Amino acid sequence: MSLRIKKGDLVVVIAGKDKGKKGKVLKVLPKKNRAIVEGVNLVKKHIRRRSEEEKGGIIEIPAPIHISNLMLYCKNCNRGVRFKTQILEDNTKVRVCKKCHSQL
Repeated sequence: MSLRIKKGDLVVVIAGKDKGKKGKVLKVLPKKNRAIVEGVNLVKKHIRRRSEEEKGGIIEIPAPIHISNLMLYCKNCNRGVRFKTQILEDNTKVRVCKKCHSQL
């Protein structure tokens, strides 16, 4: 099964505690149908100091969020949009916004 959201995409969260936030996809976990998005779904993690130089404490890291709660962001429409795949003349697949028909 292939996911429609890929690493590096700009997405907007459509459900959950971070609804409305935008961010770049850092990593996609296809087996779990989840993605890690920059600045979204942040959780606090306690880090132990392992050496003299390394600092311990509490840091915030992004946790995976389900793909169904994400929507691809269109810069022309300035919002999350549905999209379709289109095959160009040189047989390359591109994702196209269903509203403004621009490439994503």
